[in-house]
Amino acid sequence: MKRFLLPLFLLLISAFAHAENDLLPADEAFAFKAKVVNDEILLNWDIAKGYYLYKEKIKISADYSQQLGTAKFPEAKIKNDEFFGEIGVYRNNAVVAIPVLDGDAKSVLLTVTYQGCADLGVCYPPITKKATLDISDIHGPSLVDSALGIFSKAKTKAQSVVEKINPISDEPLPADEAFGFSVVAIDANTLLATWNIHSEYYLYHNKFFIDAKRAEIGNINFPKGKLKDDLLFGEVQVHKGTLSIEIPLKNITSQPITFVAKYQGCWEGGICYPPQEKSVEIILPIQGSEALVTTDYKTNGTLNTPIQATEAIELNETDKIAALLQQDNIFLVLASFFGFGLLLSLTPCVFPMIPILSGIIVGQKGEVSTQKALIMSIVFVLAMSVTYSIAGVLAGYFGENLQVLFQTPWILVVFSLVFVALAFSMFGYYEIQLPASLQGKIANISNKQEGGHLISVAIMGFLSALIVGPCVAPPLAGALIYIGQTGDALLGGVSLFVMSLGMGAPLLAIGAGVSKLPKAGGWMDNVKYIFGILMLAVAIWLLDRIISPVVSLALWATLFSFSPIAMGVLNSLTNTPTPWQRIFKAIGLLVLAYGILLWGLVARGGGDMLAPLSGYGSGSQTEQVHIKFEKIKSTTDLDQILLRAKANNKMVMLDFYADWCISCKELERFVFSNAEVVKAMSNAIALQADVTDNDEIDKALMSRFNIIGPPAILFFKDGVEKRSQRIVGEINAQGYLEHFNKAK
Repeated sequence: MKRFLLPLFLLLISAFAHAENDLLPADEAFAFKAKVVNDEILLNWDIAKGYYLYKEKIKISADYSQQLGTAKFPEAKIKNDEFFGEIGVYRNNAVVAIPVLDGDAKSVLLTVTYQGCADLGVCYPPITKKATLDISDIHGPSLVDSALGIFSKAKTKAQSVVEKINPISDEPLPADEAFGFSVVAIDANTLLATWNIHSEYYLYHNKFFIDAKRAEIGNINFPKGKLKDDLLFGEVQVHKGTLSIEIPLKNITSQPITFVAKYQGCWEGGICYPPQEKSVEIILPIQGSEALVTTDYKTNGTLNTPIQATEAIELNETDKIAALLQQDNIFLVLASFFGFGLLLSLTPCVFPMIPILSGIIVGQKGEVSTQKALIMSIVFVLAMSVTYSIAGVLAGYFGENLQVLFQTPWILVVFSLVFVALAFSMFGYYEIQLPASLQGKIANISNKQEGGHLISVAIMGFLSALIVGPCVAPPLAGALIYIGQTGDALLGGVSLFVMSLGMGAPLLAIGAGVSKLPKAGGWMDNVKYIFGILMLAVAIWLLDRIISPVVSLALWATLFSFSPIAMGVLNSLTNTPTPWQRIFKAIGLLVLAYGILLWGLVARGGGDMLAPLSGYGSGSQTEQVHIKFEKIKSTTDLDQILLRAKANNKMVMLDFYADWCISCKELERFVFSNAEVVKAMSNAIALQADVTDNDEIDKALMSRFNIIGPPAILFFKDGVEKRSQRIVGEINAQGYLEHFNKAK
């Protein structure tokens, strides 16, 4: 029996699925049209075979309802429906006649709602159609046509008097497209929430709920909606088009605040959405130190109690920059970001760009004029700036830092090999150039290969921005927070572009200065050797992110010891007739000595290359101090430790770290190994989240705190982050202690 029933059951399922796939669209299953015949409006449904229309589900309304008589429905067949019990249905064809009475109206707008099903058991949602009909030539009700005549005429093909309906969309939109929601801070005490409602959709007036965390909502002047005879709730107020509401805030306790909005709406096609809820973190603009007093009015115009604004809330550096972007003075914003860029040009994120750009200029054939060097520098900086801007906007929208994606081992190895190849080209072993055929094509297009060179420079600037300098600094983080909150990619992207120009400004000066170096004689060969060595240093600097410390030390020791020898510093001093050549040899000997010291560290199994003599001497080896981190991976790990720390009344510090993050290693070396920092942290719990892999668990942990990438240091007290003391980017030991002490 089971062998017989199972194939039969599968056959029935297959047949049902096939039938469901063949289900007609609603407009084909129930083809609807309206027309005016004599003194009546005829509503006609041509119902496909295998489908039926519910009589009781046909609803008709009009803007001039007083000029229409009572609709006359044809007799329906009674069906014992599984959804509605005994109910009248129409098959094949149905015509409803509506008499037109005397009146002044020239036209009437009809709204017709109906619903039907297929015999296979699938029912359609309610369908709504609208039609505007000309009734200017009608002067009274029809006295001639009988019911049979009406039905007969309704089946004729008099297309000249038929007005086709402009149907509502076949499918409902996703809720976020139907009710586009956004919220921004317009000043230190006011938010502006906006809903851009699609033309075929509406929001219920009485379904709004607005709240805020870490702040209180003042009295809201909520606009009235339009009355609608709703199928679900009867006569209600609804909102269409664009709805904007100013939301006053008071008693703000900390930043960022969390704004919560709940709302519900429907599609004119007959489908209502479940209640929607949006939660957005917002950083309010910076306000003055003096308390602000604003006046709030109720809807009826009576004066309410003045709202006393809170005193200026301390923001961390990242949030200050995010708030700066919300100021109205666009020139102040852009000037500030250019200044931020100039400061960032002094960080390790930009230093490797110097030998890259300089090496490109020095490696050009023939004489390079100052003008040409400056143009190449501008192209390099512009490519770098555009890349930073695009990567930043994408990170702000999607929370995915594009630079992090380029820190995978194989990309770093390939790019390191590129720099090794460039270095050996500087040493004169070979020349890197395009195939002759391709050079000819570029020459025809770009004026003697100049454009080809500029394209190469632009590509190098693009790749350098993504691979060489993956730095997260407060200006970058602040701009990304602003983009993520407001969706304003234009201002955020322009700010990042201007910041990148500030970062590249020193490169322009260096690029132009390199062109001043003499091109003739052995001097130029020595310059090329130096830039070749710098190219090798960049290659090791990139590999340093993915290799062990001992291997890294060995590579640096090789570079610092072999390079001076290759450049002839051990040759006889009699070969150096000029004072400058003797100084050059003396510097080379110092570099060689440093390389030998690094080999000593390699022999010892590791050490600090910035202090190669540490640990030597007659006394005992100096004890190395370092914060003892407890490693975590997920948000679950963090929550468990925060609960434990709260129970023991302990501070928690969370450090986001990655092997490819150069700034993270600077913090490890100069901050977390500082004796005063270690002592201050003795009674606190130090956590470290290693996000080198950048997997889904790492992304979830960073997303929880709106972190776009390391380095970032967070402090927690009683299980709650002290957001005002958050550290993003590099900081020295003294600065770290100031943040830590304030977070206690």
